[in-house]
Amino acid sequence: MTSGTSDDPTRRPDRLAPLRALVADLEDEIVQVYEARGLHGLRPRYAYPLIRLAHTGPSTIRELAASLGHTHSAVSQTLAGMRREGLVTSEPGPDARTRRIALTERGRALVPFLEAEWRATAAAVAELDDECLPTSIGAAVDAMRAALGRRGLADRITDRLGEPGPPPSA
Repeated sequence: MTSGTSDDPTRRPDRLAPLRALVADLEDEIVQVYEARGLHGLRPRYAYPLIRLAHTGPSTIRELAASLGHTHSAVSQTLAGMRREGLVTSEPGPDARTRRIALTERGRALVPFLEAEWRATAAAVAELDDECLPTSIGAAVDAMRAALGRRGLADRITDRLGEPGPPPSA
């Protein structure tokens, strides 16, 4: 369906696209490390919750999400994949609305490797940071956060959209 009233903004350059692509490429390379070690089905996003659960013990999804600094929804989606891979189990929590997540034997067995991979990845990123960037990733992120602290993204978007009008009709 085409519209004669505006052009497709998704076809314009997106300054976040290179960052998203870089993160996807880095995660693909970590998957290559996993697969070279016969760890098929393991995803980089599983490492953080697996390591955290190994150190904290079983947790509700809400507790785990808060511990990781992620949303409940994001952690629920990640845990679904981890369950499919046999890395975690879930059982009823303290009330009917909660589930407690625990590591399986397979999940627990992966933790020493994942901790070593986490440290190796951090060192490799530091090497890249020192090798090829005009400023460190951390400094760039700090500068972006400082700018957002002065004026948030929501305000910047709202300024460009103008005053809110009635919601679009379906």
